Amino acid sequence: MAREGEAKVMVAVDESDCSQYALKWALRNLRHSLAPPIVLFTVQNLASLTYLPAASFGVPPPELIQSVQDHQKKIALGILDRAKELCAQEGIIAETVTEVGDPKEAICEAAEKLKINLLILGNHGRGALQRAFLGSVSNYCVHNAKCPVLVVKNSM
Repeated sequence: MAREGEAKVMVAVDESDCSQYALKWALRNLRHSLAPPIVLFTVQNLASLTYLPAASFGVPPPELIQSVQDHQKKIALGILDRAKELCAQEGIIAETVTEVGDPKEAICEAAEKLKINLLILGNHGRGALQRAFLGSVSNYCVHNAKCPVLVVKNSM
């Protein structure tokens, strides 16, 4: 439970360098404001399943879908394990949560469900054209999360 002056914090992590940078930045700069445990959150994106090749453009076989889902779950658990290790190196207690779905929506929903006081995200640094086609998770969260959002820009 958060003590006065401490915030329940969730850091959204993925496989990107900017995500890892945001977590390291938060651990280094906000360590005295973090209420243990911090929440490390990642999303298994189902959008990638829509791109599975299928024989004759039909529905992909269930075994292929299950294999891809199992692989995504392994990746998500690896991401969370690395993030949790970073926290442990700094003496910060962390809990991990993973969801399946669209990252921007899943992050906002989890922040609300977990009663997060501060959501921290990395900024992928995409250009305007990439943001127009791919969308921006951080931009979506800034405008839709029900808690304050800190977007950490990797200046490297």
